[in-house]
Amino acid sequence: MPRRQDAQKASEGGSARVISAEGEASAAQPIEVQARSKLLDASATRFAPGLYLTATPIGNLRDITLRALDLLTAADLVACEDTRVSLRLIAHFGLATPLVAYHEHNAERMRPKLIERLKAGAVVALISDAGTPLVSDPGWKLVQAALAEGIPVSALPGPSAALAGLLLSGLPSDRFLFAGFLPPKSAARKRSLSELSTVPATLVFFETAPRLAASLGDMAEILGDRPAAVARELTKLYEEVRRRPLAALAAHYRVAGPPKGEIVVVVGPPAAGTPEALDDEALDASLNAALATMSVKDASEAVAAATGHPRRRVYQRALALSGRGR
Repeated sequence: MPRRQDAQKASEGGSARVISAEGEASAAQPIEVQARSKLLDASATRFAPGLYLTATPIGNLRDITLRALDLLTAADLVACEDTRVSLRLIAHFGLATPLVAYHEHNAERMRPKLIERLKAGAVVALISDAGTPLVSDPGWKLVQAALAEGIPVSALPGPSAALAGLLLSGLPSDRFLFAGFLPPKSAARKRSLSELSTVPATLVFFETAPRLAASLGDMAEILGDRPAAVARELTKLYEEVRRRPLAALAAHYRVAGPPKGEIVVVVGPPAAGTPEALDDEALDASLNAALATMSVKDASEAVAAATGHPRRRVYQRALALSGRGR
């Protein structure tokens, strides 16, 4: 199978981490209701009315928490991104809780209906297709609406692809910024990366397989050739983490093609003392002084040469300061 071959090749190169099949094989077997009931605390299945933000597995179903099972058993309904995806989770654990779709395309229509159910005293679980809700999904608007109505909101923590990728990256984890998905077009993506280039923290992104190589190339151009990691198929049988500088990762995926599975990209912070880490105020001061006597093009070139900042970033900042970038 191609996926198995890819994982084996990467493992031979020392850049992949493949977990055993034992955990995933056992997770694939549905849990009978009788066996499942032994895992649940009967006294814990009584939940007060409110909205419960519930994390679900990102791949291996055995990563579900007992408290999440308690809630999913007791809830009046489960709001999810895709009922077809979540139905597999519900069925696997022998549950019969009703599912309703809540996603970016129907959120404006469904949010008032969910709020009415909550105001009537319902116990509502909000889940995503995989992982922790509200991370790259519209759930935060439902939370905002619930809080505005005085409805209790609680979180049931658990699996998170962003955190799992960060932990496995080998990069600094004491300070990080999750930036979700970058724009699909290169020009917009580069603008977003320029805004993030001076953040003194590890950066965590989600990315689609078809855009991965181009996105990594843009990161290398705008952020510099920082250490990075591409993590995919997290918690699954063919879990892989490839750790290399951005330029090398971009070159690899240009040749290898789009990989399988969900992808997390983790990029190290700018090294202390590098141009990327210099203060924005200092850059603006230099540009304002240069713009007083030079054109945008000449000022940006002069400041880039003097400070060592990437020319593209300096030019974009000069445009903004001059009012032409609006």
